[in-house]
Amino acid sequence: MNYCSVNVIGLGNLLYGDEGFGVAALNSFRDSSSFPETVRCIDGGTQGIYLLDYIESCDAVIVFDALIPLDFERRVYVYRNDELPAFIHRKMSSHQMGFSELLGIARLHGKMPKEIVLIGVPPKELELNIGLSPEVSLLLPEAVREAQTIVQGWVSSPAATA
Repeated sequence: MNYCSVNVIGLGNLLYGDEGFGVAALNSFRDSSSFPETVRCIDGGTQGIYLLDYIESCDAVIVFDALIPLDFERRVYVYRNDELPAFIHRKMSSHQMGFSELLGIARLHGKMPKEIVLIGVPPKELELNIGLSPEVSLLLPEAVREAQTIVQGWVSSPAATA
């Protein structure tokens, strides 16, 4: 697939340890990746509804976030499109509820991206503390590689991959 506009969004609060995973992953993605201008990196923090335009205005979106699957191991999780609704209703923080609501509003507006991917890891430490735990820090490169691979597939033209 070749999408004209791709948004990569990092969610989370850097003041609460691993809750800042999404923003840390976004920063690492931005610093280690070279993509065309059609790929935008957005530090979403905990902005909630203010991120609606970033969801509705692109062909494809990747969201990095700290997440807690129903049954989990400490590893990188990648959820795509139809896998999202059942998962994101498990709330961990106010911005996750905002993301779920954003998708619902975009769906009502008829402006859903063609592709939505959520990449995250379960947090280990959620105390008032700047910086990721060693366990989550070890998973950061894998999460970034997953996003790079997905985005590369989205922005590569068929002629470039032949």
